Amino acid sequence: MTMPPEKKIRVLVVDDSAFMCKVLQEIINSDPQLEVAGQARDGRDAVALAESLRPDVITMDINMPHVDGLQATEMIMSQHPRPIVIVSSESREGASGTLRALELGAIDFVPKPSSGIDLDMRSVRDELTRKLKMAAKVRVVRTATRVKTAVASAPAPANGKARTPVPAPPNGTKFPIVVIAASTGGPAAVMKVVAGFPRDFSAAVLLVLHMPAAFTKQFTLQLSEISRLPVKEAEANEAIQSGMIYLCPGSHHLRVSATGKIMLDPGLRIEGYLPCANAALETVAAYSRLLAIAVVLTGMGNDAAKGVRTIKACGGYVIAQDEASSVIFGMPAEAIKTGAVDEVVDLDEISAAIERRVVKFSKLVPAGA
Repeated sequence: MTMPPEKKIRVLVVDDSAFMCKVLQEIINSDPQLEVAGQARDGRDAVALAESLRPDVITMDINMPHVDGLQATEMIMSQHPRPIVIVSSESREGASGTLRALELGAIDFVPKPSSGIDLDMRSVRDELTRKLKMAAKVRVVRTATRVKTAVASAPAPANGKARTPVPAPPNGTKFPIVVIAASTGGPAAVMKVVAGFPRDFSAAVLLVLHMPAAFTKQFTLQLSEISRLPVKEAEANEAIQSGMIYLCPGSHHLRVSATGKIMLDPGLRIEGYLPCANAALETVAAYSRLLAIAVVLTGMGNDAAKGVRTIKACGGYVIAQDEASSVIFGMPAEAIKTGAVDEVVDLDEISAAIERRVVKFSKLVPAGA
């Protein structure tokens, strides 16, 4: 009995360059699991073809005439959601546009090949086809919305800036440390969680995302725009302070020392990850014990699974994002499988769940503990 041929993943290519459309078409059609379903030369065409062709996944350029890739992404994710992978020179040259696209609901990004030579094609071919196949499996159910918070309606501080961090209490008193780990789909999810923290949040937050080094500085700026708390890229040897959000640089692993200082290691990947969430979680567990809170958000792979077991073994608390609100239910699912997760929560409720635990910690730990 002859088996029917496997259904190919249909890709809509969006790019204003005829040459780049040809390059991408050759890469996509060279993979036996993929095929180009159509091509759009600007964002306006992309929106129309996303509706009429209903592709399994879309490659989206950012800089295009008439309607750019960001506008098209927002319109598609609001009207006829499809998985989108950003393929843009901005992914190589700058992070702002790509991060904005991820915030609007794009699944992932690939730096656009800078020329058509064979060597350059080989450098992106595997990454592009792998990410297109992964994106095609994503259940896109949420419309694109800019992260909105109560910050806009809350009275601003006199100087127009977020409040200053709370210094570490005297006599060795500790405060809760929250470690938030995320990968694919992480930028938008982290923005949602960070935007929900109140101005008087009495914990420190460490963010560990699988994000290229060139992106974390820009992401820090974007988080600062929507956060009530100060946000900064973590620096080596600085003492962690309550009421502060620290983003791990994409080029380093982040650990916490026995004295509560940040350690940055520019080492190789750990189990395939740089940064590695396990490295941060295990050291925070050792330092903070029952004052540690682990939060595992959307992402591929199993990073954070080892770390949450350590957090739980040391008396800490573990929260995982639920499947329905995750772009990729890989990291949260692996964390849940360990049996160490205390709560499985919708993305919209994670900030409140963290805050509840921070308030409870403040009642559990006596002054001077």
